[in-house]
Amino acid sequence: MLDRYELLRLIEHNARLTQPELAVMLGVSEEEIAAEFARLHDENIILGYTTVVNWDRTKREAVTALIEVRLNPQRDQGFDRIARHLYQFPQVSSCYLMSGGFDLMLIIEDSTLREVASFISNKVAPIDGVVSTATHFILKKYKSNGVIFDDKPTDRREAVIL
Repeated sequence: MLDRYELLRLIEHNARLTQPELAVMLGVSEEEIAAEFARLHDENIILGYTTVVNWDRTKREAVTALIEVRLNPQRDQGFDRIARHLYQFPQVSSCYLMSGGFDLMLIIEDSTLREVASFISNKVAPIDGVVSTATHFILKKYKSNGVIFDDKPTDRREAVIL
């Protein structure tokens, strides 16, 4: 019997695994894998596939910022209306409702610090209900989406002892 959670765990860590490889790894038929993928897509459990890129190793200049946003909740809508408005901007890669000292966390990517500042002052701060923002810039990535950004190549082969 197909273990849905194990399938999801496997593809979350390596989306390049093929359906035949997954079938062998999970001990089920390729048809079961294909049918489960169809269900996972239909149920909006699998929403997309991504590639983790180490942009520091390219010539592309980019800035990533985490923006804390404090809000006054909107009547009958809570924080949802403002969150929907904000996550529509192409600079916003992630938007989370948070507990603690602020309400929304935006992760944005843009080309320069000036562009980030402009985005915050022209697009975020003027929104009715936004009380304040605090911006934090990522200086170096050590790990993202479960992938370690290490300058030293490591041997990831497993030792085989006969």
